[in-house]
Amino acid sequence: MDKFYIGTLNNISPKGLCRLTDNYELTEDVDKANGIIVRSFKMHEMDFSDNLLAIGRAGAGVNNIPLDRCAEQGIVVFNTPGANSNAVKELAIAGMIMGARNMYEGITWGQTLEGDVAANVEKGKKQFAGTEIAGKTLGIIGLGAIGAKIANAAEALGMNVVGYEAFKPHPCLTADVKLCDSVEEMVPMCDFISIHVPSLPTTKGMINKDLIAKMKDGVIFMNYARPDLVVVDDIVEALESGKMRKYMTDLLEPEYIGKKGIVATPHLGASTAEAEENCAEMAVDELMDYLENGNIVNSVNFPRVTLEKSGAERHCFVLKNDKTAEEVEAKMKEFYGDNLAAIAGAKVRNGEFGYFIVDVKESAEPFSCDCIIKTRVL
Repeated sequence: MDKFYIGTLNNISPKGLCRLTDNYELTEDVDKANGIIVRSFKMHEMDFSDNLLAIGRAGAGVNNIPLDRCAEQGIVVFNTPGANSNAVKELAIAGMIMGARNMYEGITWGQTLEGDVAANVEKGKKQFAGTEIAGKTLGIIGLGAIGAKIANAAEALGMNVVGYEAFKPHPCLTADVKLCDSVEEMVPMCDFISIHVPSLPTTKGMINKDLIAKMKDGVIFMNYARPDLVVVDDIVEALESGKMRKYMTDLLEPEYIGKKGIVATPHLGASTAEAEENCAEMAVDELMDYLENGNIVNSVNFPRVTLEKSGAERHCFVLKNDKTAEEVEAKMKEFYGDNLAAIAGAKVRNGEFGYFIVDVKESAEPFSCDCIIKTRVL
């Protein structure tokens, strides 16, 4: 392909878009686009043309993208994990301090004062007396890029940090975190709890009345991840009973408005100039590497597959079938024979969709079978 066309569905940082080379052209016609860069635009009702090869989400969450339908059509969806992690870390730390010191309530009250403001302040400020965070225990559910950075910052602020991570903590973790075997084991120790996990069938509603019952009385809970990780009614009940002191979140839902003890910012986690630039740059780089080289890094619906170019021509295959990756690779090796220069491939965790890159020594017809959704020759 001589030129690739890129569409955008939100305002994307120019710092990211300027990374596009002369091989790319921005287009307002999404049906013409080979790649789309998106932030929060809801794509579930969109029809995708055959021209569309990839979608780059300039952010971590992909709830606004129909991942399964994209996979069925051979459209690779990328996200940008870690690109906005510092911005979310700073907001979560700010939320924790704001909750501990009753800053939101105090500021709101202060804006209502009239007459002798100084005297009224001295008379009324006691109602907003809070607690310090130094020496307290913060529990972190999910020690990925964001959770690990929060742990590092909390330790630097004099807190004790405990955590639970289902897989492996992010390499950026430097804090001395006591790792627990389960969330249930962790929460009774914590004065503050912050959750940083994706929305999955196993995590939806995990913060519910049963888990809240195991928490310390007066705990401050922070959700700067996804709204469906908590059962809203159970959070409200815990706040009304005093079991939970505050619910600090960046996920402003209709049910939260006017509820005592809930301080909800309007989805500001990645709303910094730096985070938007980082996400846009990463999304553009991922799209270009896939469109030009066929490499997949940070896809949420296809496996990670990369291969350094070593042949005269590259064949890329998006596939769906019940065979193992090893079976598919064996058939490809048999097909290409001595013309094969290199091969790399894998299937996603459920084994349904897969992706292969094949470098050939000389130009050749690409491998074909019923399981292939999309073939590209680069």
